[in-house]
Amino acid sequence: MADLNNLTIDRAASVASGRHRRRWLVWLAVALVAAAAAAFWLRQPRVSAVQAVSVVTAYPSQQYVVLNATGYVVAQRKAAVASKATGRLEWLGVAEGSRVKSNEIIARLDHQDVSAQLDQAGAAVKVAQSAIDQSEAELWEAGESLKRTRELLAKGFISQSALDTAIAREVRARGAVAGARSSLAQAKAGQHVAQVAVDYTVIRAPFEGVVLTKNANIGDIVTPFSSAADSKGAVVTMADMTTLEVEADVSEASLAKVKVGMPCEIVLDALPEARFRGSISRMVPTVDRAKATVMTKIRFNELDPRVLPEMSAKVSFLSQDVTPDQQKPVLAVSPDALAERDGKTVLFAIREGKVEELAVTRGAKLGDLVAITGQVKAGDKVVQKPPAALQTGAAVKIESK
Repeated sequence: MADLNNLTIDRAASVASGRHRRRWLVWLAVALVAAAAAAFWLRQPRVSAVQAVSVVTAYPSQQYVVLNATGYVVAQRKAAVASKATGRLEWLGVAEGSRVKSNEIIARLDHQDVSAQLDQAGAAVKVAQSAIDQSEAELWEAGESLKRTRELLAKGFISQSALDTAIAREVRARGAVAGARSSLAQAKAGQHVAQVAVDYTVIRAPFEGVVLTKNANIGDIVTPFSSAADSKGAVVTMADMTTLEVEADVSEASLAKVKVGMPCEIVLDALPEARFRGSISRMVPTVDRAKATVMTKIRFNELDPRVLPEMSAKVSFLSQDVTPDQQKPVLAVSPDALAERDGKTVLFAIREGKVEELAVTRGAKLGDLVAITGQVKAGDKVVQKPPAALQTGAAVKIESK
């Protein structure tokens, strides 16, 4: 019984043993998680940092550019069409964009007053013509009377004074005819003046062209003195579209690079997809002191109906003329992006963080670029200086230069 009383349980040792076991379980769990993470990381593809360049659209003609300039399309023949007469606009037969032929009537002014003056001048001409008829009749009568008087004087039936009277009458009649003819000429001149005044009320196109702007409306007062209150100096503004040229400013320091007849390529901001060929037609022989530039005028080799006055233009002066094929866009890329794989020229396109090997055909050199054809498009990012070990499917990230 005493021996049983001496028996005891060592509870401290049991607790220590439990704690030791749990510690090992924790460490084992940590090791397992670390091993799983390492395995996961090892299974992930390696991401390589690369530099990239873009596939761009280029034009073969640009390799011949000597100098670039900016300017505007301008019609060399342009007019603000008005009238020398002053009057109220009663009819307008054109609008913006209307095509008119030379001498075509485009507007009329109120002409009642000048038409009345023309009628009055016409009546004066008729009066003068009647006066001529009357004076010529009197001249004929005076001539016949003088003839009879001379016959009677020869027979001694009348005195010398009667003959003198007949001669004087014939002279007066002849003078009256001359005066009547002068009056007719004066009346006809007055009629012509009145007709010109009527013609001034009819406004005609000075040349064949297109109406650019309409400056007056029906009912407006049109006068050559446009400073008059509520009046218009011109009815329309028109231009000859066959005389369109580009006016560009060339820097004074670059004059040695350009000359008359030099081929050019013209690109309009409104038509960026079109490239027009042209040449320098003339250079204004003076320098703009404020801008230190010389006005250079470039004509189009072929005019396009889409080209309009005042369009902004970029002009490239070329060292040689180019063909239409050289003005067509091609894809181009830096030569550093091209690599040789199994006897083929390839590049590595970056798509969704991975590279894809694409076969391309190398073309002509375009300045610092090379023309290419293949399964690429403008804007594609490609690896610059691809490593020899780079393969399709490799994960990459683009690093900034």
